[in-house]
Amino acid sequence: MAHSPRDAFFRKPSTQARPLADFVGRPGAGVKAAKTEPARGEREELKLCGLAAVKARFESEPDSILRVFFDEPTSRKVGAMSKALALAKKIYRCVPSAELEKIAGSMHHGGIVAVVHATALRTTTADDVRGWALRRESVLVLDRIGNPHNLGAIARTAAFFGVARIVISAEATAARPNEAAHRVAEGGLEFLEVWQARDLAALAKMMAASGYEVIGAATRGGRPEAARPGPKPVVIVLGNEETGLAPAVAAACSRLVTIPGTGKVESLNVSVAAAVLMWELCARR
Repeated sequence: MAHSPRDAFFRKPSTQARPLADFVGRPGAGVKAAKTEPARGEREELKLCGLAAVKARFESEPDSILRVFFDEPTSRKVGAMSKALALAKKIYRCVPSAELEKIAGSMHHGGIVAVVHATALRTTTADDVRGWALRRESVLVLDRIGNPHNLGAIARTAAFFGVARIVISAEATAARPNEAAHRVAEGGLEFLEVWQARDLAALAKMMAASGYEVIGAATRGGRPEAARPGPKPVVIVLGNEETGLAPAVAAACSRLVTIPGTGKVESLNVSVAAAVLMWELCARR
């Protein structure tokens, strides 16, 4: 008897024992499994959790979706996605919550997990920067921000305000758009381009020479009244959570701004500071 794609939404999980890796596909998919590096030429796989993130990836880059797993309540919300996956002969499966938690590697899966091809980071060039400046596109530059939750929160705010590009440090200590960042971004990373640069000070100088006003966020010492948009397109540079902007990066900025507060705490969380500055310098334009 033939089954329609809809049958798969509510199909009871098989009672026959099968390794979870049959569905998840890679080592590292289950709880406490060791991560492995992709082979040369093989695209890295990433797990996206939560309906907002999975739907955003389905709308922006459907071919990158490899497998989707969801619980029964969520199955009622993913009809179009499941039909598309069925037509593409890709795995989609309704699973118990405990199995979904194992697939996600987290209890914070939001009822759905998609295994996708990770989007490769591109490295900025002078031609890229000149093109962005000519189109007057705002850019965020993140100087060694190390917490992926902060990266995800910044990406969510950037998508909200329409800042479509983030450049991160190529240093190994800098946060990457990994599974934790995607979970916090709530789909925001699907609407952004994430680039990387090996020398952020050189990048800031290049951006200034291309016509940008490069504004660095400083915990102290910046001018609070300077947080107003000028005639040039804007680059906002945000520093490491503990040490702030590297001296060379700060020196390469056109100006530094400090968000004024009561002084009762030293500074804002970097993702909150990013939101304030994006509103002041980008969204209010």
